[in-house]
This record gives sequence, structure tokens and C-alpha cells, in this order.
Amino acid sequence: MMKAQLVPVTPLQQNCSVVWCDETMEGVLVDPGGDVDQILEVVKEHGITLVKLLLTHGHLDHAGGAADIKEKLGLPIIGPHRDDKFWLDQIEDHAAQYGLSGLRNCTPDQWLDEGDTVTFGNVTLSVYHCPGHTPGHIVFYERDKDVAFVGDVIFKGSIGRTDFPRGNHSDLIASITTKLWPLGNTVTFVPGHGPLSTFGIERATNPFVSDKVLAET
Repeated sequence: MMKAQLVPVTPLQQNCSVVWCDETMEGVLVDPGGDVDQILEVVKEHGITLVKLLLTHGHLDHAGGAADIKEKLGLPIIGPHRDDKFWLDQIEDHAAQYGLSGLRNCTPDQWLDEGDTVTFGNVTLSVYHCPGHTPGHIVFYERDKDVAFVGDVIFKGSIGRTDFPRGNHSDLIASITTKLWPLGNTVTFVPGHGPLSTFGIERATNPFVSDKVLAET
């Protein structure tokens, strides 16, 4: 029912996910961070009708293109948790520091909380509040396909940075171990950067949050 295609965007190569219901062809964008024309070309190629823009957190490479797409297509911006408002309000300032153009501040039409759901077509995404990388970071999980869109919480072989303002390492570890691991080892996750992996693989091999590493700390 749910299909997805990754579109790496911005010089930071952030994984924007074009996600759609193949029964209704309604779709969403998860983390449209920039390179808007490139993203919308993929949408057009698949014949998708976009209905929502979803944000996992407020960093510029994840949210910087949302305002442009909202203006072009009249779509609501959904998420992240309201604790990331200060990041969304500073996208343009941070883009200037990185020498990036075209990325804009944005204000969500709806903030998300733990336990919320987001629907499009016949697909339902469950929302998990997973602070640590940023205080308002959320994760979207689709149960039927056993897929999670995790933003910058965890990567193949790594975890999100916590040295940004209001980042917190212990919060991040707790988010991974108490929110993500209980979803099961078979979950395939789409990270904000780099290749896909599964929670099971990371529990066995990740040098930061494997079961063995955490047992020794």
C-alpha cells in the first residue's frame, strides 16, 4: 500500500522521502529540505497527488524547502513537535552561515505530539516524540510496511549529533532504546542521511547503541 522514493537534497545530502499510497496515489513529503524542483519532478513522474508536508525536526536541511512547496501547492506543514519552533525560526540565518540559498523559515500548520497519527490515502503513520538530536524531534512509523522515518535520531552505524543547542545525549539514547527498539528488530528505517538499515542490525552492530555497548555503559 505504501511506497517511497528517496531524494537526496541540499549539499548536506539529506534524505527527503516522497511517500505515497499506491491505491489512492495520495502522498506526502517527509523532510523537504531543499532542491524543491528536483523533489516535485519525482512527484510528477509517479503521478502523485501531494496532500501534506511532514517534518521530523527543524534543522535547515530537513525543513528549508517546506515554505516554498506550501506556497506553490497550498499544502499544510505538519510537525515536528513544538519544541523545535526555535529551529524553524532560524533556518534562514543558519542557511546564510552555511552559504546556502533558497532555504526559508517556516511555521507548521500543526504541531505533533507522542501518540498522534498522520494519514494520507489509506496509509497511517504513527508519531513518536524522540528528543535528543533536537528537543522537538519526531519519528514517523508505518506498521504495515514496518518502516520508520527517523530523521537524524539514528543512522546506519551512528546516531544523531547532540552538540547543537538544546541537544541532549542521554535523551537521545533514551529515545532510541525506549521508543524505537520496542517497535521490533525487523523495522527498516529511513535516516536523514545515508543508507537504510534495520533496528535489529543496529542493535547488533552500532558502535553507539548496540545492546553490547549499552550493557557495558
